[in-house]
Amino acid sequence: MSDSSEGKKNWVPYVVPFIVFMALTEAGRYFPAHAHLLYIVKTITVGGLLWFWRHSYASDFTLKMRHGGLMTAVAAGLIVLAIWILPDKLFPQHGIDDVFNPFSFNIPQFAVYTVIAVRLFGAVIVVPVMEELFWRSFLLRYLVNPDFKKVSLGTFSWFSFIAVVILFGVEHHRLIQGMIAGIIYTALVIYQKNLAGCVLAHGVTNLGLGVYVISTQSWEFW
Repeated sequence: MSDSSEGKKNWVPYVVPFIVFMALTEAGRYFPAHAHLLYIVKTITVGGLLWFWRHSYASDFTLKMRHGGLMTAVAAGLIVLAIWILPDKLFPQHGIDDVFNPFSFNIPQFAVYTVIAVRLFGAVIVVPVMEELFWRSFLLRYLVNPDFKKVSLGTFSWFSFIAVVILFGVEHHRLIQGMIAGIIYTALVIYQKNLAGCVLAHGVTNLGLGVYVISTQSWEFW
């Protein structure tokens, strides 16, 4: 197989999990009564795909981060969390505000807590890995060079930076918060040249949001 053919296929492990995730998310909107089951299927399926292709992502992660890098990533995640929650009523939103209330599915109580646990696992582990691989590893580099593996992780260009920030915002119902989060996460990978910090920051944001949603029953954030 030629190098060009191999280069064209490098995008598959980065893009397919994201497409599957978005397709099942959309299915949840069409079948709201089964949204909890679809979320479980989505989490297992996307998590399985990420695990299956885990060796494709080896060059994206430097797991041995220094203390300062870890603290920077955690701080970035907490800043995004605050921006996501505190000014929520001030910013315009787009699309339909999906509300994922585990207590609304008419299922036994033990099943409710199972759904909450899966939702947290998906939000804190699966989603950060899947989204950061797509947005900050694949697309940020693909917009510099379609043979994106030849582009160093965290390479900066104004076009790719702005495009990823806008599209990441559009992906979310909270458009402005999504774009601000996109700026912070993208700046982090450009600064650290390591996707692990971005995944950690994203996971911290989603974990904090999950704790906030459960403790205050603000299901509109889910």
